[in-house]
Amino acid sequence: MKEFAGRLAVVTGGGTGMGRELCLELARLGANLALCDVSAENMAETRQLCLGIDDSLTVSTHLCDVSNEEQVLGFRDGVLAEHGTDHIHLLFNNAGIGGGGSFVLDERDHWEKTFNVCWFGVYYCARAFLPALMAAEEAHLVNTSSINGFWASLGPDTPHTAYSAAKFAVKGFSEALITDLAINAPHVKVSVVMPGHIGTQIVANSLAFLGRDPAALGSDDIEEVRQQLADAGLPVGNLPDDDIRALIAQQAQAFESEAPTTAATAAQVILDGVKHDRWRILVGEDALVVDAAVRAEPERAYDRAFTEELLARGHFAALIQTAGSAATAT
Repeated sequence: MKEFAGRLAVVTGGGTGMGRELCLELARLGANLALCDVSAENMAETRQLCLGIDDSLTVSTHLCDVSNEEQVLGFRDGVLAEHGTDHIHLLFNNAGIGGGGSFVLDERDHWEKTFNVCWFGVYYCARAFLPALMAAEEAHLVNTSSINGFWASLGPDTPHTAYSAAKFAVKGFSEALITDLAINAPHVKVSVVMPGHIGTQIVANSLAFLGRDPAALGSDDIEEVRQQLADAGLPVGNLPDDDIRALIAQQAQAFESEAPTTAATAAQVILDGVKHDRWRILVGEDALVVDAAVRAEPERAYDRAFTEELLARGHFAALIQTAGSAATAT
């Protein structure tokens, strides 16, 4: 798909981050848009930004939790009805959250919410929109995995199980679809996106989605976080509760502000990959580095020395520090 003008693109998680930037870049390229998110306010802002680029476009917004299949089916029906069509050209399965880092210690509810958004959100939307993709003369399915789809780690001191398991599933599903679509729907292409550390609000959004907004955490929750931070080597034992809340919020913000790759750059890389029909789209120099390192020495990928070597090369310090610290609150 070399041109996007006049095409209909569906973007999940379009309220912030890479989803918003995908919408903005697609608007610049003349695509009509249908986006979903769990935040009506964020979606409304994305819509206005897109129309500010080109007010002739049709941009629809749809409240949807992609981990809920009934809501996904309603989202699909709403898109086709509002745009007056039986087909779409592009589906970006972008929505995701983090949480449920430890399979051993973390709450099952948080673990499964994270897995369900990051895996079932992709599966449900692909399943729901596939007939509409197949009804177009050409179409492209774009599934967002992660470097954690081939390296299940935030470093040796931070468990990262739910997100990594889901992103491995997304990667495998997408790769398997290459043959399936080539045989049964050759006009529909598929790409799997594997970003490194991208500057988005995923940490803050995840905390809110999981009911762990720092401002709303009670004293018992804060004490649990304080202990986890202390176990991770941070000197927080005497910090007041409000300071712990502020620290969590600061780490969430730092995940976005200290990232080596912006969400806008990521969107451009993704769309360039679609234009060039690349099924495997790595985003960020850090993604390229860890991909090469894991492929070269897979047996060492979870050794402490492996991470230390990546850090010595100038990669992942911000990701490990900010995501690891904020992960204790989920």
